[in-house]
Amino acid sequence: MEWFKIYNPKAMNSFQFIAVTGILMSGLAHFLLHLWGKEVESFNYLYVCWGVLFVFGSIQNLRHKPEDDDHHHHH
Repeated sequence: MEWFKIYNPKAMNSFQFIAVTGILMSGLAHFLLHLWGKEVESFNYLYVCWGVLFVFGSIQNLRHKPEDDDHHHHH
């Protein structure tokens, strides 16, 4: 298996990239809410959703074979 597809941003698929972006933005929002003394109930569920999306994307990416592509690459 090509494990670099999990941690290398250049090898990530759309699901993984969206999940990582979501985790980072949620973390920033969480930090800002903490600075302002605010709390949003069930905010932590966002991290669970992003995590599930990342795992789903990782499974798809690890199972993908380049020869499965139906389209032509133009160089």
